[in-house]
Amino acid sequence: MPIKDVFLPLVGQPRGPALVAIEKCVALAAALGARITALALEQDVSERPKVMLPHDRDSTETSSSREASDMQQLLNALTDAASRANVRARSRTGKVPADQIAAILAEHARFSDLTLFPVKPHDSRTESIVETFLFQSGRPILLCPEHLAAELRPEFENVMIAWDHSARAARAVADALPVLQAAASVRVVTVADDKTEAIVQSGTALVDHLREHGVHASFETAKGSGSSIGKVLGSWANSHGMDVIVMGAYHHSRLNEIVWGGVTKTVIGQPPCWVMISHWAGHFPA
Repeated sequence: MPIKDVFLPLVGQPRGPALVAIEKCVALAAALGARITALALEQDVSERPKVMLPHDRDSTETSSSREASDMQQLLNALTDAASRANVRARSRTGKVPADQIAAILAEHARFSDLTLFPVKPHDSRTESIVETFLFQSGRPILLCPEHLAAELRPEFENVMIAWDHSARAARAVADALPVLQAAASVRVVTVADDKTEAIVQSGTALVDHLREHGVHASFETAKGSGSSIGKVLGSWANSHGMDVIVMGAYHHSRLNEIVWGGVTKTVIGQPPCWVMISHWAGHFPA
């Protein structure tokens, strides 16, 4: 199924990198031929959660508070970028308790094909929102690293699949199929110091499966050499000019990962490029 409807949460402060990331996300939506639905939220510690359509806006929007002003600047950035890129865009605003922002965003993400989410490096709020998306939205999320936004390409010609033979990786590949089919180059990469027969068979089987969907991919391994898998994936992507990494979330249970341990934490903490992540909803081992 093609990606035709994307969701763009607008949270945080409208600093330079954040505005550039919004513009780059709009450019990506244009390349996909997708509509954007944006949701801008501001914190409210007193009222119950409420999300309003543009024509329902009340005096909340005209508040002189800094947070309301930040929200409006983010909305303005979206509107301007969508107009320049000739992208269909609609926006909603909301005023919700701080501890419910992530859950409400995840709920709205269920009604899209893909969530585009600008992320700050090593930011605890970002990590919390991404975690909630992965476990509660049921949809893939595409991370746009704000610190690299100006350099990112809005078209995915070179795609890297981080393949570890798991159900979560298979789910990520399925979710990313429209991206893979449009790419000029797809490279399946497994991080392993020893290229065993089982590793080769798994990678080859995935390449064969993708070929049936019109995706001509190659398979190779990357040596860990004592480094974390997340760092190896990032270095490989950078050295080979990858536009996006496709990967599954979480290698172990959330308790074993201490919520953001392992590969997921490394990549989300500071994405080396666009990163498309899916979460498999199966049960984790004890």
